[in-house]
Amino acid sequence: MDTATVPLPSGVFTIGKSFGFEAGHRLAALSPDHKCSRQHGHSYQVEVVLTAPLLEGPGFVTDFGALAPFKDFLDTELDHRNLHEILPVEPTSEHLAQFLAGWFTQNLQPTISGRLVAVLVRETGSSWARFDVGEGQ
Repeated sequence: MDTATVPLPSGVFTIGKSFGFEAGHRLAALSPDHKCSRQHGHSYQVEVVLTAPLLEGPGFVTDFGALAPFKDFLDTELDHRNLHEILPVEPTSEHLAQFLAGWFTQNLQPTISGRLVAVLVRETGSSWARFDVGEGQ
């Protein structure tokens, strides 16, 4: 097979990168008999999803190394902390995903190629929440 004749279709490129941190929280808005109203912790997994219609040299949506400041933020501000003491909203996975998308678009988005599409937060192996970023952000 001559690979030089394989057509390259048009479309959009998408990448993702996962990060982890440990943190505790409680959901004070729940009734006292709900298990999540008590202090507990998770081994959070956070995935950022970025997209671009065109690739930057040498062929990246974004260099994965350029995402290091996001990992640094997770490590210094969220890891081994009580999220209800840090987040300005109830620390559900949904709110955490939105909060992290906000931090990313404010602090990292202006310095990288590619656009943040979504942030996915896993608090267990079977439970996750995803925040999809609007087009204008």
